[in-house]
Amino acid sequence: MLMSPTVRSGTLVMLIALLRSPATTVAVPPPSSVQASAIGADVTAGKHLFERHCAVCHGIEGKGGRGPGLNRAQLAHAPDDTALKSVISDGISPDMPAGWFLTDEDVANLAAYVRSFSNIPSEPLPGDAVRGAGVYAKGGCSNCHIVAGAGFGYGPELSNIGIRRSAPYIRKAIVKPGATMPEGFLLVEAITPSGDKIEGIRVNEDTFSIQIKDATGQFHSLRKQDLKELQKLRGESPMPSYGGVFNTSELDDLVAYLASLRGKQ
Repeated sequence: MLMSPTVRSGTLVMLIALLRSPATTVAVPPPSSVQASAIGADVTAGKHLFERHCAVCHGIEGKGGRGPGLNRAQLAHAPDDTALKSVISDGISPDMPAGWFLTDEDVANLAAYVRSFSNIPSEPLPGDAVRGAGVYAKGGCSNCHIVAGAGFGYGPELSNIGIRRSAPYIRKAIVKPGATMPEGFLLVEAITPSGDKIEGIRVNEDTFSIQIKDATGQFHSLRKQDLKELQKLRGESPMPSYGGVFNTSELDDLVAYLASLRGKQ
């Protein structure tokens, strides 16, 4: 419908009056919780979340435990805040579980608190990493572990152990290996129908079968119903204690060496 010149003129005058009026405002909806977390995270809330869900592995002040210390400026798996939030949400298999139960706001708060650990200085280690490399060779550690492609892989690879584990945890694993076994690790002993004994690490298991990796690196797939005996040696480790093998100085050096292993940087 076409408006008359009079109506058009009246409409134009009304619009100009509204635009000039100082009382004219436009309603803006308040930011959502996700938008708010992007503006500024709550470090105190992040601290509570960390103490509840993360400190059991990373230590109450982020200095490490079962998991690595977080009190460093550069985190291997989280070079920036986006990557850090992704690690918190998705985890790192197999050591760190995913934080699927955390909201976006929780993740932002946790990330902010973890970043605050960079202000906490790392505690110096008493040993010497160069001498520790010699202790590693002397102890025959490469017979079971791989570092930078060298060695045998019956035990876990150690190329980046300094990122994955704290120095106190590494020391404990050397002195009391049975007390630091990763979740899901199980040493088993099977007796075959012919009477042969197969001892090794459980690789996989279901209702009917079990797969074992022995000390030579050979894999065995066995049907449970065919076995004469199957023992699960819970709490036992194939690694002997080196507490009485190395003296205190050698142990300090070995821990310093292993803590320095961070893979390709």
